[in-house]
Amino acid sequence: MLKDNKINKVKLFDSDNWTVKYFAGTGMEVMLGIPNSQLNRFSDDYDNAKDWKDNVTKHLHDGGVNIKYVAVGNEPFLKSYNGSHLKTTFPALKNIQKALDAAGVGDKIKATIPQNADVYDSGSQGPSAGDFRSDIRDLMIDIVQFIKDNNAPFVVNIYPFLSLYGNPDFPVEFAFFDGGAEPVNDKGTQYTNMFDANLDTLFWSLKKAGAPNVKTIVGEIGWPIGWKYKCQCQNG
Repeated sequence: MLKDNKINKVKLFDSDNWTVKYFAGTGMEVMLGIPNSQLNRFSDDYDNAKDWKDNVTKHLHDGGVNIKYVAVGNEPFLKSYNGSHLKTTFPALKNIQKALDAAGVGDKIKATIPQNADVYDSGSQGPSAGDFRSDIRDLMIDIVQFIKDNNAPFVVNIYPFLSLYGNPDFPVEFAFFDGGAEPVNDKGTQYTNMFDANLDTLFWSLKKAGAPNVKTIVGEIGWPIGWKYKCQCQNG
């Protein structure tokens, strides 16, 4: 189904063999996942990371799975988690990348941390005012520098409809790509949708963190089916 729809990149949320093995020989780029619930064991003990790396290497034989990235956790710094993963995520990232390097595959397979877009913000000042959240800024700078030094990508999950859902005054059209939104001007740059504005906010945040050229991947994005119709009805 994925190939029929010309989808050639897949992000998985775990590394179970029974799932991963089916991508062998497809040529599809695969990002394996490590759930947030496992971050503690990989942050505390490098040996656990060394053992886990077999979930990668056993799929790399000739004609095997085209594994490109390992997602260490998923949106671990969400505000709703109340800081529960702040001490374990970065150490887990370092141990997983160290294990990949030791296995001789670290030059081709990079570890990263998919983040929710709530790790950065610009208030009401526009994307150019973007910066990482003050409560995690030092940690995010350390992570970004590590990602930069390892030539890994920064992965972000962006859901524009969440802004629409959380703010009754948010303009409906700005959450979509139809071009019907009134442009927002930020120092000469015009924005007609939330996605572009959000992504540029990240770019400014990365620049201020000293890593303007880090590769960026949008790991997740989406809108519920019928969401726009529902919003238009609610707003007359």
